Amino acid sequence: MAFWRKKSGSPPPAPAGVAPPPQPVQHDDPPTQFLSGDPLRDRKQVRVLLDAIARVSESRDLESLLEHVVDSAVETTGAEQGLLILLDDSGQQSVRVARKRHKASGMADSLTDVKYSTSVVGKVLEAETPLRTTVQTDAEALELGASVFDLKLRAVMCVPLSPDGVQGKAHLRGALYVDSKAATREFKDEDLSLFYALAQHIAIALENAHLNLESLEKVRLERSLEIASEIQEGLMPKAPPVLPGYDVFGWYRPAEHATGDFYDFVKTRDGRLAVVLGDVTGHGIGPALVTATAQASLRSYAKVLPDPGTVVTMLNQDLSERLDTGMFLTLFLAFLSADGTVQFVNAGQTPPLLWRQKDGTIETLRGTGPALGLLNDFEYEVGSAVVLEPGDTLVMLTDGLIEARHRDRPDRLFDEQGVRAMLSEIGYTNPSAKDLTESLVKSVLEFAGGEREDDMTVVAVRRTT
Repeated sequence: MAFWRKKSGSPPPAPAGVAPPPQPVQHDDPPTQFLSGDPLRDRKQVRVLLDAIARVSESRDLESLLEHVVDSAVETTGAEQGLLILLDDSGQQSVRVARKRHKASGMADSLTDVKYSTSVVGKVLEAETPLRTTVQTDAEALELGASVFDLKLRAVMCVPLSPDGVQGKAHLRGALYVDSKAATREFKDEDLSLFYALAQHIAIALENAHLNLESLEKVRLERSLEIASEIQEGLMPKAPPVLPGYDVFGWYRPAEHATGDFYDFVKTRDGRLAVVLGDVTGHGIGPALVTATAQASLRSYAKVLPDPGTVVTMLNQDLSERLDTGMFLTLFLAFLSADGTVQFVNAGQTPPLLWRQKDGTIETLRGTGPALGLLNDFEYEVGSAVVLEPGDTLVMLTDGLIEARHRDRPDRLFDEQGVRAMLSEIGYTNPSAKDLTESLVKSVLEFAGGEREDDMTVVAVRRTT
């Protein structure tokens, strides 16, 4: 028998008085020479290899391609059966393709019932080297493995799909295998060389199929994210309801296709305007689904419940049953009255800042309770009411802006001080809510060099009269 392996070494000495068993012929390099010098045989070998190359390049039907290549391996080597064997995620051998020399004779009823030498395949995959053997005696069969002896195999050949020198992937680990029980069957070096080449084309076919699947999955995922982004954008208000005496504007940008941030404006039953800013932990499709649920529930509660504390309490009870462990929602909810009174609940959200036109001071609307989803029975209460005077501006924002990193000094954050500085700089110019928001966003993005590590959302509320 002959095989190829990475390292060669001297076999252990035989015990005294015992004839040493036949030693394998070892080769440092994989087999590459499949021409025998017989013109008819060589033409057939070349034709088989070229056909395999063409089919791998052109075929879009992976299963038919694999069956054809295994059939070719069986026919050209004169084996009785040929198998394509792959390792599953747990490292167990699994027959992917099984073919007989005469296709009409068929195989076992199920691929799991196919009989072959698992020990030979195991040795080949462990050493990542091809193996060719002709078994002359029962002792040689047992030396290869009990399965060779039990199946009465007389000729076995097996090559890994990704041996040294071939760029294979771990997920494609497997082997091409043929065997025969005929006493006259003997696999030659040329058989192994062609067999080796066919195995590499199977590896290429499987890798191409895997890459194609990855590409399709990527396209599907990107389209799903685009759809999620479109849906979420549709949920964001195009313009706030009109409330006399107020100028309101909202802006957001996701770090990915979809965002865990949201804002909304809801006209209450008693004529007030509910303004909400929320931020679900993380960003991407998962948090985006939570924001859609939270936004829908909040709109329903805010329209019928007059107290913002009750609204947030109901929403918290609703979300606590749905959020996965470790996920929560920070939220700021304010009810604006026509006379300038603002009732609010701050459930773990970045504290909004209130710039006073009269003297340029800046107030902080701090938290009144924990983030939603942490304590399902928490009763949220309204914070101390504030009154907006004409020219006063309330700025709500998520931590994506506060925690923006400096483009040259990543240890430096924009921070609340950056927002305060911007408000102090442009507040006296009496900007609209939109102009103020755009100035803030511009300042943050310039500070961060245009980079966004997290979702960013801003809502500005300005009292006009």
